[in-house]
Amino acid sequence: MARLFAEVGFAVRSLRKSFGFAAVTTLTIALGIGACAAIFSVVNAVLLQPLPYSDPERLVLIWGELRARSVKDWLFAPPDFRDLRLQSTAVFEDVAGLTPSGRVPIGDASGEPEQVRAAAATPNLFRVLGARVQIGRDFAEDDGTPQAQAQAGQPAPPRLPAIVILSHGFWQRRYGGDPAVVGRQIDFGNGGGRAEIVGVLQPGFEILLPPRVNMERIPDIWSAIRIDYENASRNNVAFRVIARLRPDATSQAAQAQVDRVAADLRQVFPLKQTSGLYFNVVPMYDDLVGGVRPAIVSLMGAVGFVLLIACANVANLLVVRASARGRELAVRAAIGASRFELMRHMLAESLVVAGIGTVLGVALAHLGVRLLLLLGPQGMPRLETIGIDPRVLGFAVAAGLLTALLCGIVPALRVAGTEAIEALRATGGRSSGLRSGGRFRSAMVVTEVALSFILLVGAGLTVRSFAALARVDPGFDPRNLLTFSLPAPFPEAEQRANFKRQLRTRLLAIPGVESVTAAGPLPLDGGTSSGRWGTEAAASDPSAFRQATFHFVLPGYFEAMKTRLIEGRTFTDADNDVPAARGVRQLVIDDILAQKAFPGQSAVGKTLLSRITTPEAERFEVIGVVKHQRHTGLASDGPEAIFILDTLVGHGAATRWAVRSSLGADRLGASVRAAVTELAPRAAIAEMQPMQAFVDRAMAPLKFATTLIGIFAAVAVALAGIGLYGVLSTIVSQRTGEIGMRMVFGAGRGSIFGLVVGEGLKLAAAGVLVGLAGALAVTRVMASLLVGITPTDPPTFAAITALFFAIAALACWVPAFRASRLEPLDAIREE
Repeated sequence: MARLFAEVGFAVRSLRKSFGFAAVTTLTIALGIGACAAIFSVVNAVLLQPLPYSDPERLVLIWGELRARSVKDWLFAPPDFRDLRLQSTAVFEDVAGLTPSGRVPIGDASGEPEQVRAAAATPNLFRVLGARVQIGRDFAEDDGTPQAQAQAGQPAPPRLPAIVILSHGFWQRRYGGDPAVVGRQIDFGNGGGRAEIVGVLQPGFEILLPPRVNMERIPDIWSAIRIDYENASRNNVAFRVIARLRPDATSQAAQAQVDRVAADLRQVFPLKQTSGLYFNVVPMYDDLVGGVRPAIVSLMGAVGFVLLIACANVANLLVVRASARGRELAVRAAIGASRFELMRHMLAESLVVAGIGTVLGVALAHLGVRLLLLLGPQGMPRLETIGIDPRVLGFAVAAGLLTALLCGIVPALRVAGTEAIEALRATGGRSSGLRSGGRFRSAMVVTEVALSFILLVGAGLTVRSFAALARVDPGFDPRNLLTFSLPAPFPEAEQRANFKRQLRTRLLAIPGVESVTAAGPLPLDGGTSSGRWGTEAAASDPSAFRQATFHFVLPGYFEAMKTRLIEGRTFTDADNDVPAARGVRQLVIDDILAQKAFPGQSAVGKTLLSRITTPEAERFEVIGVVKHQRHTGLASDGPEAIFILDTLVGHGAATRWAVRSSLGADRLGASVRAAVTELAPRAAIAEMQPMQAFVDRAMAPLKFATTLIGIFAAVAVALAGIGLYGVLSTIVSQRTGEIGMRMVFGAGRGSIFGLVVGEGLKLAAAGVLVGLAGALAVTRVMASLLVGITPTDPPTFAAITALFFAIAALACWVPAFRASRLEPLDAIREE
């Protein structure tokens, strides 16, 4: 050990004398290790850390699926949930349900009314997850007791209060951490009734579901679901389901059990048979990270390439350094140093360089983590937990040791293979030492070029995908459109209708405002509302029903969103003023649904069957067809859509407002708030943001991948260019005498320039050929990240090949120019 420390000390002194060399090599390694550690922090937080629940490996999600309608992630009807829970006790310790979260207005003596993020769950949810209530108590089974219904001729029984538990953050923010909040009453707006606070959750509790379901991770308020399972409809779905496996049960056994439950439901209920209802059991962890795993693995592979390129560059430099020190090492061998001692000396140098590079790399990783948090897409699970923890530090140290080995082993082996007598016989000219490592250095450059070419192709594919996504027509114009959430603060339908009419009038009076509308949901806002539709054929054949996204809208919706009308007409204020009780049933559909329902025909005037407010499907007249709006994302069309007037559901569904102004969305906020406050001082606006924010959020995952892979590709290409430059500079140094002789015998400066550039382009061509083969194989992993192109997109490969040769030519220019400017006699004399 003392000997090793002595070697390290000697290596430090030796490197101090070659400060430029030491700086270049340590910074190169720091760049590679810093990038790797930063991305590994994402891998660690998202893919490696267990879920923050008790025994998380036993938690599973259970999803419904309507196979006949191609619908996945279907929610559970409450009676179906009850049957699953009662009939699966052999494989599940317990099964809990929760409803999609939303915003509700609340008010109490503690502050101004506000919209809070609320979710509801069966009383056992926190016990299933193993979550702890810090203050107060957990939900009890009695908290889910259904509200008693009024009997004929009897007065309505008193309304039971909702039982709620607060999140720790909301408790701190609104109530200042006051423990006396337990037992306090709050009011849910819009006729929601009273709620009693019974507890406060532990700090940091969050509900982690896949991003695609748009479940709020940290609702402000959780309420216990009061539901009469016996009398609830099996056609109205509400629950997402989380279950905990028994210690001796497997996911396969659980799947077999839920298959039996689903089969029984299909046999008893015809609608479930015709829709193809099935249940799927998925480990909670796998479902959470499954959507982001390909992107993270691709990024980790990209930075791995960067580290390998950095290692190749440093190894090249170390070989050059070892060759230049050939006589020194030979003298050490001649006076008794063994080959092992010479190898140990070279490895000590690479260890010092890698050690310093690792320390600098960790510092760069800290900056990289900040960049990741800034650029990270909102939907990436547990992104906020990314950081440099002991596991990431351990990874950085391991990467540093591996780098030291990779960078030092080849120079060490070359030194060990050097015969001392041959080195001592060398004239001391530069060619003897440098020429000996030429093949190795060329091989390293070919490797660097191949790896950086693969990265550049990956970056090119993601850039092309991002450009394709940016060109996608979402079916509406998000520019100059301000959105905000505001439920009508009244319990009665007519009051809500009057409020919306008056608010729309006031908003239209704001200078610059062109149009005002409201919908539930707006496209890309994360909200979901799904229902079935069918043509007349579905009246006799229920299997002909299909599923669509439903949007409840105000008149003027399509005009405000600038969604193109294809045929027929859209809703007018006259339609809105007709009471729903008169049986007026009208729909606007998008062009995708029109093509499916009435291929090759006009859809206007046709009849569709749909179930919106009644237990069974009703007939609706199609009055118009509009261009499809992309609702769930920009990468694909998503499901077809049906648009219904908000009046049909009591003016209570269209709660997301949109205001279009010629002045731009950013200048409307204060005026909109003033108009709302003037009309309803106690109303609470939430989530005010431009419509463009929804579009940006939909593009964020691909933008994240494009930015990072682009950065890594740029670094890789720079390293490869530096490596190519270094090799050519060495070649020029090796062949100075030869170049002088060529010029003496008549070679022009242009031919010398072309000779050196040709050497460089040969290496680049070899690397590109290897890189092409690698890229064709590796980029297939990126298929899930790409939009509108294939992993083998010919234009991308052709463009990157041309770009790379241009970069290679630029790297060749300086050494070639230097060679062409040599004076023949000086070159011969120097050699």
